[in-house]
Amino acid sequence: MPQKPEHTSDLRPVSALIAIAIGLGVWLLPQPAEVSNQGWLMLAMFIGTIAAIIGKAMPLGGLSMIAIVLVAASHVTSNDPGEAIRDALSSFSSPLIWLIAVAVMISRSLTKTGLGARIGYYAISLFGKHTLGIGYSLALSELILAPVTPSNTARGGGIIHPIMLSIAHSFGSTPQANSTGKIGKYLALVNYHANPITSAMFITATAPNPLTVRLIAEATGAAISLSWTTWALAMLLPGLVALALMPLILYLIYPPEIKNTPDATTFARNRLTALGSISRNEKITLGVFLILLLLWADIPMRLLGPVFQLDATTTAFIGLSILLLTGVLTWQDILGEKTAWDTLIWFGALVMMAGQLNQLGVIAWFSSTMRDIIAGTGMGWQGASALLVLVFLYSHYFFASTTAHITAMMGAFLVVGLALGAPPMPFVLIMAATSSIMMTLTHYATGTSPVIFGSNYVTLGEWWRAGFIMSVVNLLIWVTVGGVWWKVLGYW
Repeated sequence: MPQKPEHTSDLRPVSALIAIAIGLGVWLLPQPAEVSNQGWLMLAMFIGTIAAIIGKAMPLGGLSMIAIVLVAASHVTSNDPGEAIRDALSSFSSPLIWLIAVAVMISRSLTKTGLGARIGYYAISLFGKHTLGIGYSLALSELILAPVTPSNTARGGGIIHPIMLSIAHSFGSTPQANSTGKIGKYLALVNYHANPITSAMFITATAPNPLTVRLIAEATGAAISLSWTTWALAMLLPGLVALALMPLILYLIYPPEIKNTPDATTFARNRLTALGSISRNEKITLGVFLILLLLWADIPMRLLGPVFQLDATTTAFIGLSILLLTGVLTWQDILGEKTAWDTLIWFGALVMMAGQLNQLGVIAWFSSTMRDIIAGTGMGWQGASALLVLVFLYSHYFFASTTAHITAMMGAFLVVGLALGAPPMPFVLIMAATSSIMMTLTHYATGTSPVIFGSNYVTLGEWWRAGFIMSVVNLLIWVTVGGVWWKVLGYW
C-alpha cells in the first residue's frame, strides 16, 4: 500500500511557544497608568508578533494573518465585531502598501524580458577592464534598477548576483576551487553592499521604505509627508558619494588577487551577443520605467500644471497596466508573483498594528518615557539624536527583518528625537537612511544577505567585519554630506 504523504506545517512550535510566552509576559507586566487596557493588550500582541517574526515561527505572511485574526477576535480596538474587523483590515486600503506590491509586480518584467541582465552586462562591457571597474559596474547596475525594483532581494540577489557569479566563474574564482580571493570575494561584497545604499535612495527601492514614510508622517502630525521626489532628491548626493566610495573601500579591505580584467569586457560582450538584439518586450519595459520615473518625479505636472499630477500609487498602476495591455506581462505572471502578494499581506498587517499602537496611545507613552530618561542625562538634542540613531542602527544585530525592526522601533524613536528638539527634516531623513544602512551589518540582515552569503565567497568573519566598517562609513556620509546637502536644499 502506498504511504499517505505526511502532513507538513510551516509552524515551528518551539519558536511559536517562545513568542507566545513573550507576549503573555508583556501582558502580565505591571501596566502603566498612562496606557489603557486595550493599548497594553495591543502592545503584548505586537511584541509577541515581532518575537515570532524574529524567531521565524512561521513565514511572515502566515504570522501576519494570525495577527489580523488576533486584533479582530480580541476586540482590542472596538467592542463592535464589525468595527474590529474593519480596524484589523484597515491598512489594506493604504496606497503606500499597494505601491510596493504593484511595483514588485512591475519588476518581474526585468527578469522575464532579460532587460535586467542586459543592463548589468552592458555596464561591465564599458567599465570592466579592471576589477575595480567591474565593482563600479555592479554598483551602477544596482543604481539603475533601484527606482523600479522595490524588492531589494530580487534586485541584488535575483538580478545582479547571477551576473556577479558568471564573472567570478569566468576567472576561475570559485569556493569549490578555494580561489575566492582571486576576484569573487571582492565582487560578492560589492554586489551586497551596493544593495543597502541604493535601497536608501528611493522610496520604491525596498519594501519597508513606505512604512518609514508613514511613520514619519504620524510622528510629525503629517507636517512631513515625504513624496517620491523629495526622498529621491534628499538621498541623491549622499547616496552617490556612498556608491562612489564603497567599491574602493572594499577593494582596500579585501584586495582581489586579480587586478586587471581585460577579458571581462569580452565576456560581457559575448553575453550581450547571446542575448541578441533588444526585443520588443525589453523596449516596452524600458519605456514603462522611463514613464514611471517621469511621473514619480512630477515632470508632467511641472511642465503642464497641477492637473497632470498623479499619486505615486496611481503611477505604478499605470505602469503595470501598460505591461499587461502590451503582453509583456500576463495575468498569470502577476498571479505567480508571490513576493508581491506576500508583501501586501505582511506589510498591511504590520502597518495596521503599528497604527493601532499609535491610536491607542502606546507610542506616546513609550516615547515620553524614553524622552524623560534621555532628558534626565542632560544631553542636548545633538547627543540625544546621535544616541537614538546609533541604538536604532546597531540594534539590527538582533533582527533578521528590516520591516520588523522599523515597525518595532522607528515610530517611537522619531517621536523622542523630535520631542528633544532635533531639527525635524534632517532627523527624519537620517533615520530613514539608517533603516537601509543597517542592512550592511550581518548575513541575515535582509533577504539579499543570505542569497549572496550563501554563495560561500565570503566567510562569516569577513562579512561581519566589512558590514560594520561600511555601516560606519555610510552613516558618516549621510551625516556629513547629507547634512550639508539638506542645508543647501533648505531643509534646515
